[in-house]
Amino acid sequence: MAKGGSVTQPESFLECADCGARAPLDSRRFACACGGPWELRPPRPFARDQVDHTEPSLWRYRATLPVHEVPRDLTLGEGLTPLVSLRRGERRLLAKLDFLMPSGSFKDRGTVVMVAALVRQGVTEVIEDSSGNAGASLAAYAARAGIGCTIYVPASASEGKLAQIAAHHARVVKVPGARQQVAEAALEAAQTAVYASHNRQPAFVEGVKTWALEVWEQLGWQAPDSVIVPAGYGSALLGAYRAFQSLRLAGEIARLPRLFAVQVANCRPLDAAFRGEPWSPAEQRPTLAEGIASSRPIRLAEALRALRESGGATEAVPEEEILPAQAELAAQGLYVEPTSAVAAAGYRRLVQRGLISADERCVLLLTGSGLKAGR
Repeated sequence: MAKGGSVTQPESFLECADCGARAPLDSRRFACACGGPWELRPPRPFARDQVDHTEPSLWRYRATLPVHEVPRDLTLGEGLTPLVSLRRGERRLLAKLDFLMPSGSFKDRGTVVMVAALVRQGVTEVIEDSSGNAGASLAAYAARAGIGCTIYVPASASEGKLAQIAAHHARVVKVPGARQQVAEAALEAAQTAVYASHNRQPAFVEGVKTWALEVWEQLGWQAPDSVIVPAGYGSALLGAYRAFQSLRLAGEIARLPRLFAVQVANCRPLDAAFRGEPWSPAEQRPTLAEGIASSRPIRLAEALRALRESGGATEAVPEEEILPAQAELAAQGLYVEPTSAVAAAGYRRLVQRGLISADERCVLLLTGSGLKAGR
């Protein structure tokens, strides 16, 4: 296909990442009968002539989203966040400022597309489990859509995030224990309600991929050499992978950027799996980066495929490196939560390992605002 040429989107359907079963795109089932996560199939090419330049939001890419019309009563103008340079000596480091989204985190990208899809199905009540940012995002868009919302959260979640969720009139249910216990409580409740899980609903990851499409457009229709994201369940990583995959299918880019996923040493299932090392949820320890403290990522196989196909890797950051990285970003005018700072700390380690060179153009995704990370 010629570079930048028009493409025709194939008919979409849902396919289980585990067993290959299929379902229609509008299915309300949040998971396959086998328990595996749904993925939107087949991969769809996306070319620059499909960008709607009259739309000043992520909806400029709606031709590649499962919702093709701009939901005017729902959108908050999300997207088109700045891409700025960071001072790192001679290194060409850029930061994508997704903590400037309407609710203060990149999760708005996936949430708005997911909620738009659920509203089209006639859903009037949703539940979700979240350590904070996804819950705050869903609460905001549920309020905007006029639908009921219940958020299951860790009892230890940041008070700022809980206050934000409650401010949108969502019901907050605190669950003692680790992040996995919160997910299990929500799954039990999902037997009688629509589970708007940012980890399971396929429309969510489709919305998240717009951050990488914006980077491509902001770089003059070019992909960066490498991308670094903080990773818990991995939606930011998978969004980037799917975005660059769709651009490659359309002939817009020749290869995928190298994708790097950064976790914390206290909770590193993806890092361990990539390195071929044993790791158990029993090894999880408390971390400042609560947003990525996910011990059982349900899309692990796809995350590993994204890393390996792109030539990327993982990194695990010790707790003592998180706050210095946060302070370093703040010294450059960027006040992010500890989870975002993990990406910056990971960048330093990846450079030390020789996996990122001085002359490559690297983009950090900064995912959440520091204004709501306090206790």
